[in-house]
This record gives sequence, structure tokens and C-alpha cells, in this order.
Amino acid sequence: MRRSGSMKRKPLRVLFTSVGRRVELMQAFRAAAERLEQPFVICGADMSDTAPALAYCDRYLPVCRISDPDYIPSLLRFCEEERIDALIPTIDTDLLLLSEHSGAFLVAGTRVIVCPPDSVRICRDKRKTAAFFASAGLATPVPVDDPARYDQGFPCFIKPLDGSSSIDAYRIEDAASLTAMAERIKDAIIQPYVTGEEYTVDILCDFDGRPVLITPRRRLAMRSGEVIKTRMTPDEQIREECRQLLSGFHAIGPITVQLIRGRLATDTQDRDYFIEINPRFGGGAPLSGLAGADEAEALLRILAGEAYTGEQTPLLDTAGVYCRFDQSVCTGREPVRIASLEEAIPYIKENKISGVIFDMDDTLYPETDYVKSGYRKIAESGLLGERDPRETAEALWKAFLTGEPAIDRVLSGYGLTDASGAPDPELKQRLLTIYREQEPDIRLYPEAREVLDRLKQMPGVETGLITDGRPGGQHAKIRALGIGEDFAEILITDELAGSTGDPLLFRKPDPLSFTLMQRRMRLPAGRMVYIGDNPAKDFAAPLSLGMHALWFDNPGAYRRLFS
Repeated sequence: MRRSGSMKRKPLRVLFTSVGRRVELMQAFRAAAERLEQPFVICGADMSDTAPALAYCDRYLPVCRISDPDYIPSLLRFCEEERIDALIPTIDTDLLLLSEHSGAFLVAGTRVIVCPPDSVRICRDKRKTAAFFASAGLATPVPVDDPARYDQGFPCFIKPLDGSSSIDAYRIEDAASLTAMAERIKDAIIQPYVTGEEYTVDILCDFDGRPVLITPRRRLAMRSGEVIKTRMTPDEQIREECRQLLSGFHAIGPITVQLIRGRLATDTQDRDYFIEINPRFGGGAPLSGLAGADEAEALLRILAGEAYTGEQTPLLDTAGVYCRFDQSVCTGREPVRIASLEEAIPYIKENKISGVIFDMDDTLYPETDYVKSGYRKIAESGLLGERDPRETAEALWKAFLTGEPAIDRVLSGYGLTDASGAPDPELKQRLLTIYREQEPDIRLYPEAREVLDRLKQMPGVETGLITDGRPGGQHAKIRALGIGEDFAEILITDELAGSTGDPLLFRKPDPLSFTLMQRRMRLPAGRMVYIGDNPAKDFAAPLSLGMHALWFDNPGAYRRLFS
């Protein structure tokens, strides 16, 4: 899916708290931002710097315990310093605290994506949850908190009043077992057991509490309270019941509703019994996104200012079973900063590196030279009239430095526009083609040539190149730099999309190109190093795979012109 014309280009900076194992959620937001072509920075807060999800974040915020008095102040400081647009909690523990302080974050420029305090309190107390469901006209098992007063038959269900993730939640078969378990579980509630099919409903609301997505899915298999297999079930009865629920529950952002379609021992027919609400992304929420109901994409659109006029009805895949599984990542590593490429040589020797992979743009040559080369070729094309090519190239370069589309600005400045005053579209396209199809006038950094030559002399060391960009342009750069024979393997990520895929989805930090390079080189990840210049995208993937990473902190990098 391509970015819509209404999506803003302002970078979005989002902080997720207690990221822990929420790898799928980080991946879902990253993929959604790439589809939308939305500049996006993921910041992750966690007590542990080896939390798996941090391998998929751009920035790490070490935090104290949620119960620590400095928890909220430390988050506020970070949000102010990093200009965080939105804060998204991922676990139950800090929901109420963040909700109660959401006004302070808003003053700092950060919107906390969480329901108001009264709504969170309903969710955190199972008795209040049941009372709310009943007030909304929805069926729910009636809880009691004294086993001596429980008289609704067996089996029954016991769980903590404010529990989550099915911790200390048990099916009980008789009165004696109930008494024993109630002594063990602090602040327990008891409910009649509902026999039937379990459903989760992933719901996303806008900031005014209006539903954007309501996605029911049947839970086919569970582990530790979280779904591991599910099937999308766009059941209109469940959707309508959830709309009924939302009419009395002020929801903001994601909520997850659990229900069982079944019956109590005293029932004669099945009903939808609503069990609980979690005012955050559920662990299985990314599964709905894979099936077509992408909450991450919808939330990014809302954060970027796009308005939804009503509930969305995406085309869901109802045939497939969506599953979750564990995957391995390496955490706790950071790229090693080097001030020159020559510093890579001793690192490679000391760490017994056998596979050296380079980035190209601004790592092996200055990318601004490519930009200037393209502007010279446009200026010399004769398509802009009888103007001095040097002046035209300079005008394009100055326009580029403003961060605006240089060709648009120069065409408008020269009066080369259509009837509406917009840059002449046909001429603009011809100039873009010249730029993109140029055989560029570019040269390697002198030390890059020296390093590549030295690596050729090192026994047992192979080299590779991974670079983003249009294949034609990247191949032209490789020819101009004369480096085609320097690498055993070259991967241009846009080529991985084939003839039908979206090239943006395969660009760094997507890990596919690094996985392919590792398999081609047939080396353990721990004996490979990636050398690049851009910490925003170059290192997350190789580090998560267990590779080494060297950050060439290049002061002349293209990206620094606009930082």
C-alpha cells in the first residue's frame, strides 16, 4: 500500500513503555510506517537493556520500576528531550498511572495513547468490569469475592481481582478445591465457568472515542494467557455488541475485549458472555493486522492528522489460521563508532571477522556528489532553456539544501509551469528521468579504496555490499565507483521486491537482505560485521541477527544536511 497524499511527512516519534517481548508490535508499526512512507522513530522503554523488542527499536530509554516516584518524571524528561509525539503503554501495570498523568505529557507535546482514568479503573477491577458489562446490556458471568457466598454451580473460575495474562487463573471443579484455592490467591474473585468458544476482539478508537476498527477473532490455542493460534471471524453480532459496549466506555486508542460464545451450566442456549477489557494492544493484535485489519497503520494515520469519518471495514482473510511463534534475536549490542574506515581493519582482525558487509551511500563515497552530478546533468540537458548550466546547477543545489523538492522549486522559479501554476509535469518527469538514469560523476573516498584493497589481501575474509535504492541508479553508482569486482556478493534491497512487491518494504532496517547475505556467505552471524553510516536504519537488523556493526560516524553524510 502506498502512502496517501494526505499523510504528512513530519517524522513521527513514538515511545513504547515496557517493550519487553513485544517484538511483533514493534515490527507491525515499523512495517506500517514503511508502507505509508512515513518517517518514523521507535523508542523503547524498559528496565532491561536486553529486552528482545529493543532489537527493533531505534532508541532505548532505561527506566526505573513503575512504582518508583521517578518513573513518570523520567518519561516526561525523555519525551521533552526527544520530541516524542505519542507514548503507547504495552502492559497493564502502568496504564492507570500514565492515564492520570496524560495531561502533563500533553503539555510536553506527547499524547499518551490510553483510555481516561475512569475507563482504566473499570478494566483493572474485575467486579467493575462485570458491572459495566451488565450496565451496557451485555451478558457476563457475575463475580463474587467470597467463596462462602458462591452459589452458581460448578465448574467455576477463580482469578485475581486485578490479574492479567491468565496468571493465577484456574478452573475449579468443587467447593473444597475452591476454598483451598481462594486461600492461596490474594483478592480473588469467583465466576461461573462458561463453556464455549473463546473470542478476542481487537478494537481501535480515535481520540474522540469513535471506533475505527472492530476485529473479532476466534482463539484456537493459548499459551500463558496469550493466543498462539487464531482465525479471523468478522461476526456482525459480536461487532454490534462491541459498538454497544463502546457507547458507554470512553475508549482511546487500542482496547482488547475477551468474550466466550457458550453457556453456563444453567443455560439452555449459547450466548456471548463478555469477560474482560484490556485498554491496550493485546499480545495477538498484530495477527489482525496480518489478516487485513491493521491497527498500527490506522493509528499512525491518526497521529499524522488523518481523520476517519466512520468505522472501517477492511477485507479480512477468514480462511487462514494465524499463528505466533518464538524467534531468536541478539540484544544488548550497540554499533561500535569509528571515525574513519581505516579503523575497521584492526576491529576485523581482533574479532576474527570472516564476512565484511558494507553500506554504499555515504560509507564508500559522498552521496552529495551523486546529487550534484545529477543536477549538473539536468542543467546541461538544454531542457531549461538558454540558461547558464552552472547557474542552474547551483540553483538546484541551493533549493535542495532547503529540504524542498529542488526540481519543483527551480521550475516554478523559471516560470516553467502549467495552467494551474504547478511545475510543468511533463518537463518535470523528463528532468527526473535524467537524474535517475544518470551515469554519475562520483569517486570513492580515498580511504575506502585503501580499505577494500587491504581486505582483498586478508586470507579467509569475504566482502559484501548491501545498499538501498532504485536498482538502475545503484548499479550506475557501482559502475562509476568501479567496485563491482570488490565484493563477492552485492544485494540491492529494492531488487528483492521483484516485479510486483513494494521496494520500500525490503529496505533497511528490514532484515531480509542481511539474512540472505549470511546464507550466501555461509558464515555464523557472530563472524560477520556490517559497516554503515546511518544509525537510524543501518544497524538494527544486523545486530538483531547477532552480527557485529561498525558505525562510520561520517561528518559529511547526506543525512546530516537536514539533521
